Amino acid sequence: MELKTIVLTAIVGLTTTLSVNAQHSLEKIWETKETIPVPESVLFQGNSKTLYVSLIDGAGNAKDGVGGVALLNLDGSVKNLNWITGLNAPKGLGLFKDRLYVADLDEVVVVDIKKGEVIRKIAVPESVFLNDIAIDSKGVVYVSDTRKNLIYKIENDKPAVYLENAKSANGLKVIGNDLYVLAGPELWKISADKKVTKIAVGFEKGGDGIEPVGNGDFLVTCWPGIIYYVKADGNFEKMLDVQGKMNTADLAYDAKNKILYVPTFNNKSVIAYKLK
Repeated sequence: MELKTIVLTAIVGLTTTLSVNAQHSLEKIWETKETIPVPESVLFQGNSKTLYVSLIDGAGNAKDGVGGVALLNLDGSVKNLNWITGLNAPKGLGLFKDRLYVADLDEVVVVDIKKGEVIRKIAVPESVFLNDIAIDSKGVVYVSDTRKNLIYKIENDKPAVYLENAKSANGLKVIGNDLYVLAGPELWKISADKKVTKIAVGFEKGGDGIEPVGNGDFLVTCWPGIIYYVKADGNFEKMLDVQGKMNTADLAYDAKNKILYVPTFNNKSVIAYKLK
């Protein structure tokens, strides 16, 4: 084999290796300047160019009435910090048509987004720590109870247990007919007939928020300060590890512009990152 051919082969091999092992990364775009009172979840709404942010403000498991939902602009400026008030420890958010659904300890609060007011509260019997919310194309709501290892289904405002033994169930996402669940250190796919498939296993601190990238891959946050890029085949890479410096709770993702919006919980801010 000629030297030129050997060199060319080596270059092609190196290029292939770099492509296969290429790491995704995050570039910080902005961080809110105003204090955001213990933000737990962010929901991106492209049409109105708005970020909905759940505010725990007090303790994460207390019925103290000091929680709420804030509105931010996409540049991180505050639109309305007191848009919804009087909640307890609101966490996951879900949007269906002109209704915002908020997981609030043992009930799901329904907000009319046009009026900016709570229109009803759906009590979930025996729940203690409702955490994340996902809504399918028909408006069926799924909500996780992390402490009771359960996933509830709310249809026509009537809650019922949907899945048991979902250990430390937190982040939820509906894609097509499948429900994706972060169950502790694992990512599950649950089919319409409730068959559980483990997509990825081994998240260091247990998953919190999940968002699809749009190509079969996922973004996963872990509350202590980790963000993973999870590939469709179950392999994953750590893009951010800020443990001990800040939290990374239930994120939102703008797939079109590849921007993550991450609530930092105890650091009382929201940070926007560009996915590279």
